[in-house]
Amino acid sequence: MIAARTPLRLNLSRIRSARLRRTGARTVRVGCLLAMLVGLAASAWGADPLPYRVSFASTGSDSLDDTLAATSDLESLRGGAPVGPFGLIVRARSDIGRLKTVLESFGYYESAVAITVDGRPLADPALAEALTALPKGRDARVSVAFSLGPLYRIGRISVDGDPPPFALRALGLAGGQPAVAAAVLAGGARMQGALQEQGYAFAKVAPPVATEDPTRPLLDLRFKVVAGPKVDIGTIRIVGLAHLREAYLRRRLQLRVGEPYAPSTIERARRDLLDLGVFSAVSIRTADAPEAGNRLPLTLDLRERPRHSVAVDAAYSSDLGGSGGVTWTNRDAFGHAERLSLSSSVTDIGGTAATSLGYDVGAKLVLPDFARRDQSLQISLDAAKQSLQAYDQTALTTGVTLIRRLSSVWSATAGVTTANETIIQPPGTATPRAYTLVATPIGLSYDSTNLSSPLEDALHGMRDSITVAPTRSIGRPNATFVVTQVKLAAYLDLHRFGWSDRGRSVLAGRVLAGFAQGAGEYSLPPDQRFYGGGSGTIRGFRYQGVGPQFPCTPPATTCAEVPIGGTAIVAASLEFRQRFGRKFGAALFVDAGQVSASLKPLPNVLRVGLGAGLRYYTPIGPIRFDVAVPRRHYQAGDDYYEIYVGLGQAF
Repeated sequence: MIAARTPLRLNLSRIRSARLRRTGARTVRVGCLLAMLVGLAASAWGADPLPYRVSFASTGSDSLDDTLAATSDLESLRGGAPVGPFGLIVRARSDIGRLKTVLESFGYYESAVAITVDGRPLADPALAEALTALPKGRDARVSVAFSLGPLYRIGRISVDGDPPPFALRALGLAGGQPAVAAAVLAGGARMQGALQEQGYAFAKVAPPVATEDPTRPLLDLRFKVVAGPKVDIGTIRIVGLAHLREAYLRRRLQLRVGEPYAPSTIERARRDLLDLGVFSAVSIRTADAPEAGNRLPLTLDLRERPRHSVAVDAAYSSDLGGSGGVTWTNRDAFGHAERLSLSSSVTDIGGTAATSLGYDVGAKLVLPDFARRDQSLQISLDAAKQSLQAYDQTALTTGVTLIRRLSSVWSATAGVTTANETIIQPPGTATPRAYTLVATPIGLSYDSTNLSSPLEDALHGMRDSITVAPTRSIGRPNATFVVTQVKLAAYLDLHRFGWSDRGRSVLAGRVLAGFAQGAGEYSLPPDQRFYGGGSGTIRGFRYQGVGPQFPCTPPATTCAEVPIGGTAIVAASLEFRQRFGRKFGAALFVDAGQVSASLKPLPNVLRVGLGAGLRYYTPIGPIRFDVAVPRRHYQAGDDYYEIYVGLGQAF
């Protein structure tokens, strides 16, 4: 029986019963000697591994069964750390205490663990000899059974100290609950966290002492609480700045001397500084004691990233061919976290949808905290040339965009862009046309994936956006039109349905729609029309290959391969992504859509592409290799398959 009113100390992993605490020194010494002898024998037999299988009896609780299996060395080391017969016995003996600790942590303090190997108990002196005599190739059968005993519950709860009422409410424990160690300790942690969040920076809640009831399976809990003084934020010291100006940092910092101390406020300020992109590490330390006026000094330890970086990128697809470029970035151009990027790339290296080499050269300057702290200004200049099946284009574009962060998931943009361009369509056959475009795009974005880069692998949440761009085109003919684009993407982790471990199996979906109003198909400049096909819309079809085509004039036949473009597009994708091991993964996908002269909820003819791909996961995002085929050939110029290689998922 359990001793009456025995005080027990709870720690992070278990509640030890009085029965276990009465183990004598003699038993300990004998156990150590036996373990040493068995260990020496195990080393002698280590060269002759013994394969084995493990079966666990069910406790009736899925969560307890999973925890027991995950804790067992017999299970976790079975494939990766072979042992001989004596080593197997030692491993099984060590599992008894480990599994008993798990049972106690779930409230079963009178539980027992029994392990047999090929039907023999571990104490059988003939067990090692019997295992050595097993025929080669025969697995030893290890069976693990449990005797749970009564489930202990929480009895009376008392608190030493005088914490405020809100702290007592945060404890979240009540008499009659199962005395699960993790839940009891979490209650103490909640109480301490609630105190600190309300300004009691030095509050401490010790692990509770549990006392067993002599007549019933109950544990009375006593928490010792020391609240300490309530403090405000005091002097803020900054160390580690190299180039960023301290005056700017203090203006941006979301902490002020005299405001109430709260760990959540400090953590938000720390993350906000990291979001600047200037620092590789930000930590905020509190002093050991408050200063005058019950104010707690803080120290910001900062580590700036190298100001300059060079990035090289490359991609390939069978329709657009290869591309490669280099980007130079200054992360803190003028001491206020301004980001200046200069990029240059060569595009359209081969490929069925490109007719000659192209280039893209650009510069971009981002000014954070423009006019207000949650707003930035982006200024860009870009020169590009591309020769595609649809048209040849050379263009010089400029843009000024204001980006406002509305919340942690919402952001809005507004700006002005200009483009001076020369376009030939169809390529090589028509007179070049010059256009001057002035647009005022506005947009709204939603992103709940909690990722800092679009290259990272989204496992949950949504990425949505809508953009409306009123545009004036000066050329032949002149036109005024509005281009609207809607993009929706959602990611579902199938772990929610018990499919696999968290983040291993993901279902991703994408829908996009766009339409141009105010101008007809031929009134729109060719680069403002919509085109389907390629990794951004419908994989399996050549880039810009889906949609209206120029009609052929007999006897010509090649003109059917030249896209016109349309005034509307609808497309959707569904992709299943599965990871294997730590670095590899695969994907299956289907894309469908159409480009036409008018937006319809359901186009008359959908172009459908099917495909599969491999993924290699790197710290900056997955490297993607996809192969896609059209469900059937709809028109001249369709390829039999397309290949896509790049960094990051398709969407």
